[in-house]
Amino acid sequence: MPTLSDHVDLRNDLIRLVTSRLLDPLEILLPQADLAGLRTSVRADADMWAAQLLGPDDAVARRVAIRLLTVLHPGDAPFDPPEGWWATPLGRVTARRAGHPGKDHVSLGVAGAMLGITRQGVHDLVNRHKLLRHPDGGVTVDSIRARLGLRRDA
Repeated sequence: MPTLSDHVDLRNDLIRLVTSRLLDPLEILLPQADLAGLRTSVRADADMWAAQLLGPDDAVARRVAIRLLTVLHPGDAPFDPPEGWWATPLGRVTARRAGHPGKDHVSLGVAGAMLGITRQGVHDLVNRHKLLRHPDGGVTVDSIRARLGLRRDA
């Protein structure tokens, strides 16, 4: 069950990301633009996004996570953040609610980052059949999400 602290941390992370990735560049490009209203909207919307990402509806949470990642991390290449990103509030909730968008399996290192454990810890979970090995190597994203879901329910 997410706590108020989880909500606040996620909301603040979203405000920081949207501000630094979208509003600050707009302010540089359009110095005469009045962005105060947009900044106010971002604060309100970030609160709503955090509630949706942490809320009970998995489908809504997945859609919000993917929409945010698409806008905040645009590019021609598939989304492939550094391992440290998974420890951020948005990274943690994305791992649990959407897995790794666009991938059905990840390396042991990325799996560890998504789970917040070491690579050796992932290896042990694979050997104990708590995580599923993918035929092409690494671990299935579905098994990581299932493991994170078990933690959330505990």
